[in-house]
Amino acid sequence: MAAEDDGRVCRDIPDSACRAQPENFIRHAGALGLSKAADGLVDPKLVLSWLMTHIGAPSAMVGLLVPIREAGALLPQLFIAARIRSMARRKWAWVAAAAGQGAGAAIILLAALLLDGAAAGAGILIGLAVLALARSVASVAYKDVLGKTVDKGQRGTVTGTAGTWSAMVVIGFALVLILFSDARAGIVLGALALAAAGWVLAGGIFAGLVEEAGASEGGANGWRAALDNLRYLREDRQLARFTLARGLLTSTALAPPWLVVLASGDGGDALGGLGALVLASSLAALVSSYVWGRLADRSSRQVLMLTGVAGAASMVLTLGFAAAGLAATIWAMPLALFGLMVAHQGVRLGRSTYLVDMAPQDLRAVYTAIANTVIGVILLASGVSGAVAALFGAGTTLALFAVMAAGGAWVAYGLEELGDGRVS
Repeated sequence: MAAEDDGRVCRDIPDSACRAQPENFIRHAGALGLSKAADGLVDPKLVLSWLMTHIGAPSAMVGLLVPIREAGALLPQLFIAARIRSMARRKWAWVAAAAGQGAGAAIILLAALLLDGAAAGAGILIGLAVLALARSVASVAYKDVLGKTVDKGQRGTVTGTAGTWSAMVVIGFALVLILFSDARAGIVLGALALAAAGWVLAGGIFAGLVEEAGASEGGANGWRAALDNLRYLREDRQLARFTLARGLLTSTALAPPWLVVLASGDGGDALGGLGALVLASSLAALVSSYVWGRLADRSSRQVLMLTGVAGAASMVLTLGFAAAGLAATIWAMPLALFGLMVAHQGVRLGRSTYLVDMAPQDLRAVYTAIANTVIGVILLASGVSGAVAALFGAGTTLALFAVMAAGGAWVAYGLEELGDGRVS
């Protein structure tokens, strides 16, 4: 144990981890950036949905992409957290998860190359399920390893740095899609191969991380441990409030497809806009990730508040464009999507930083799993939004999401301030 020393540079990690922090920072930024870039290349909302349509998979299978991706990545976490907690060095869980995500991307690629129609669609869904389950392991392990190897004042910065450079990769992918639209199928298949390789390389980089052995007691696995962990929602009011705020702020992730629906319904070309949509999303990540990360290091609570307001404003702007008959123009929906994705990047960085700073050191993996599992249930329940849209239209669904985002900002206002309280 390190002695207490007011002059010490690192505030909440051991001296040995503090000495290794410069190298660990680079490894975190490199491995996480590769993983984020691979995520962008295998985006189920955009890339995989286009691929499924291209190979002739049934539309019902296309509709399963996002639920499998989101629920598969979140719901298992409560049940695997105890097993990960039993590992003295949890970086190996992330390394294995990176390999699993690479395998999932490879399965998707092989299904698209060797099969067609419903068979190809089934293969893609299987690959996506493998990828999502591996991602659930990575999500639980990463925040815990981050908390052990990078000091409190640098965590938002390292995740923001990874987000910025990975966004540049996805921007390049989007530009290639736009410039060489006739070869779009080959480009998408090549992107899948790059994603698989990227995850394998990320695992290799992360394996070199300097991580001190941590406590591994209480690592019993299974349903009983999962149910026992739920008690923290009752015992820790801040965890419960944070989970509610994060649940409401999922609206920033759920809203983008409905922007496309609005544009298509008003005479736009949603399918032909694949490159433009990817470009708008990745540009938003590029220009905002580092800034949001720095702000999150000062006050992740206020970042959550700001992004909720910004997300709601972007959705209201979208509704205004639609009401004015501008939804099908070449600039309106990309502009609205850009603003919304800037807000979403802030939500992702703010929630990650707040959770790591809030959770006791020996419970980070458990708190992460609790929050993510509850959010997985919320995302599954959000499938109701499809029924709402069918009955009342995409505009009504976006209005509902705008109210959710604003509500998330209000709930975040009541969170305990963990930073210095200043975002400027």
